[in-house]
Amino acid sequence: MGTQATAPDLPAAGWRLKLGVVIFLLSIVVPVAGVPAVAAFGMSAAMTASVSGILLASGEGLGILAVAVMGKPGYLYMKGLLFGFLRQYGPPKEVSRLRYRIGLIMFLVPVLFGWFAGYGADMIPGYAEDPLPYAIGGDLLLLASLFVLEGDFWDKIRSLFVHGSEVRFLQG
Repeated sequence: MGTQATAPDLPAAGWRLKLGVVIFLLSIVVPVAGVPAVAAFGMSAAMTASVSGILLASGEGLGILAVAVMGKPGYLYMKGLLFGFLRQYGPPKEVSRLRYRIGLIMFLVPVLFGWFAGYGADMIPGYAEDPLPYAIGGDLLLLASLFVLEGDFWDKIRSLFVHGSEVRFLQG
């Protein structure tokens, strides 16, 4: 006797799900379109900040209302669709040796530069006058390295913060 895998419980595509999706989309559009529009009206800074805050809060409120209208089955269905789509484009578990080495270099250069800059700032051209471009460049390089390394590297970083983690070297 084999068991057949069933699709997750799909809520009926009734008015509650459809209305919930529309309200959820509004919760995104209202702050994203409304805040720049309010800024363009040329009101005082206090009035612009107040109206922008109200728009941001209303976006949050609409998001909560959307979940309430959809109900738990509708919310879980929409969440499953979204995470199923994102999982499709998730990071690979393993990367090639060359990609890993390039990623490590990208990861270590900003760390070593930050360490060196504290001791040898006068030896780096333009660093003493304006360190901000160096800081932004280092941050961007560090962030990009995490995307190049992907997969197992996140587990290695996480293991630094788990007391009982152990290192196990694989042959090869």
